[in-house]
Amino acid sequence: MTRTYVVSGAASGIGAATTALLRTQGHQVITVDRHDADVVADLGTPEGRAAAVAEVQERIEVVHGVVPAAGIAGITGVDPALVMSVNFFGAVGLVRGLRPQLAAAGGASVVLLASNSITGMPGWTVGPAAACLREDEAEARELASAVEAVMVYPASKAALAWWARREGVKPEWIGSGIRINSVAPGKVATAMLASVDADPVFGALQRDFPTAIGRDGRPEEVAAPIAFLLSDAASLMVGTCLYVDGGTDAILHPLSPEGWAVGPVEV
Repeated sequence: MTRTYVVSGAASGIGAATTALLRTQGHQVITVDRHDADVVADLGTPEGRAAAVAEVQERIEVVHGVVPAAGIAGITGVDPALVMSVNFFGAVGLVRGLRPQLAAAGGASVVLLASNSITGMPGWTVGPAAACLREDEAEARELASAVEAVMVYPASKAALAWWARREGVKPEWIGSGIRINSVAPGKVATAMLASVDADPVFGALQRDFPTAIGRDGRPEEVAAPIAFLLSDAASLMVGTCLYVDGGTDAILHPLSPEGWAVGPVEV
């Protein structure tokens, strides 16, 4: 059956690979990005999100799945507040805005892009993630602005994984037949990874991250599990965070993924 999906960040990286795979499978994909997309919009602002949602809704009445893959890296010189706005609020804003179209599908799926930096990077700042779970963008931006972007990136991604886990079991979503899950990629050969590699402070640290397979991942290797989570074959998966990182997290935490136990998170 041909289905209709919406993928943000579709002009490059994991978003582009996911779009290509879904189209190869015979599905319609509405792409969203700041350039080279069906819907050109900036998801880093409330106005941009509203415009993106409105244009998608003008194009289609039913959405079978949403993959908000748009994101920016937390590297030297990047505004940490912008990291929160794009990575978390851009994703959740798109999903919430398209909830009526997802519900109309009579069975739909959302796959959020988390990251293995949640567990692989110690000492990241929890406060902005808690503000994200309250969906308070102003507070999240204010808290993020007090620290470096590198410590904010894992917070934005943890918030997505936690949001999927907490929201996914609510009647608002699963009660309407909408499954929400997330994937947590590790190092994947994309333009984002190249920007981190070039960072004068954090590039060397990232290059030292171990993998069991001895190489960086490829975008299509993340697109495949995303497509699986979108499909009916994953019908029993709700609120799951699926690590797709070549074994990095298992190497760092063979018994317990410590990054999930960051202490009390008040929301």
